[in-house]
Amino acid sequence: MRAFTNEPAHIARIRETVSRFAAAEVSAEQARRYDREHTFPRDAFARFAELGFCGLTIDQAYGGQGRDLVAAVAVIEELCRAGAACLAGPYIHCAFYGGVNISENGSEAQKRDLLPQLARGELLFAYGLSEPDVGGDLAAVRTTARLNPDGRTLTLEGTKRWCTGADFAGFIYCLVRSHDDDRRYKNLSFVLVPPDTDGVTIEPLDHVNLRYTLSSDVTFEGVTLPVENIVGGADGWQCGWNMLAGKALDVEKLEITAVTFGIAEAAVEEAWRYAQERRQFGKPISGHQSVRHALVDARTALEACRHMLYHGAWLAQTGKPCSVETSMAKLFVAERAAEIAIICQRVLGAYALSGEYAMERYVRDLLGMAIVGGSSNMQRNNIANRLGLAD
Repeated sequence: MRAFTNEPAHIARIRETVSRFAAAEVSAEQARRYDREHTFPRDAFARFAELGFCGLTIDQAYGGQGRDLVAAVAVIEELCRAGAACLAGPYIHCAFYGGVNISENGSEAQKRDLLPQLARGELLFAYGLSEPDVGGDLAAVRTTARLNPDGRTLTLEGTKRWCTGADFAGFIYCLVRSHDDDRRYKNLSFVLVPPDTDGVTIEPLDHVNLRYTLSSDVTFEGVTLPVENIVGGADGWQCGWNMLAGKALDVEKLEITAVTFGIAEAAVEEAWRYAQERRQFGKPISGHQSVRHALVDARTALEACRHMLYHGAWLAQTGKPCSVETSMAKLFVAERAAEIAIICQRVLGAYALSGEYAMERYVRDLLGMAIVGGSSNMQRNNIANRLGLAD
């Protein structure tokens, strides 16, 4: 079963190509090793980028394939369904963190310089949003950027937390407080910070899900950058909140939801297969009603998740308002995927706790999805506010 509508032929071809590539490049044993080592295969990602998928969020004028968010979401789904979330992670850092944000918010000079590199998969971004004392309330960030008297440079001070990908990114897409006063939402900017700049310190943080790399604390101490690194150029100064809460955020909710859905698919497929191979009491365990019903419940939830995800992606692609729908997709799929993970874990029983099967990793990955990329409760707040629910 695929999409709930007739997908364009080019997306069907993309699915087939991505699935075939993942099967050839990331074996089950390799996936386990990448997870243990918090890494991803750089050479395999370079070969993946050569197929052109990194340009699916970038206009042709800047070297991309043309903005096709439904196709880009399908790429993520297929990588994760095939057990290659280790490639979906860097793909998102390239096509979404980089391609979507610079396409939406970059200056013309930044688009000309960065988008062709992103379309070729040669440049990856990391997000510098959260801080040790700042999670969902991103308007309260304390990392500062100040214009220097020379008018040509900025100085950054502060610390970012959960800066996943800082170890391999070409730029940290960093949210900063760019004015001294307390004009909430009016005193924020984004800047592009190369992690190898003097004054940048990266400290790894261990975590239990989506382990294609380590997350990090990133500290800025007297970091000097040219004003050209302000996202959007001079016109982007003090416009960070609109960039954060605009179209790029709607798309970000889709990419993490696509990861969640793809991993949930992989979990269901493994449990479905195992239940027909494992025999107890003289027949496959899929013949026992309790197991049959559990697997059917998981499949049914999975199809509902598919509808939510691709409805949101279609709205975003066609330029229709979709903040509510993408928040609903993020909320629904994350919550249902956690339930699916537990169902599938129980079907495998003790084997789900063993490294012999991928289920142990799928469960870890899925149980964290209600937290990462905007928690479920943040999505509930967003939906209530957007729908005008009185507070």
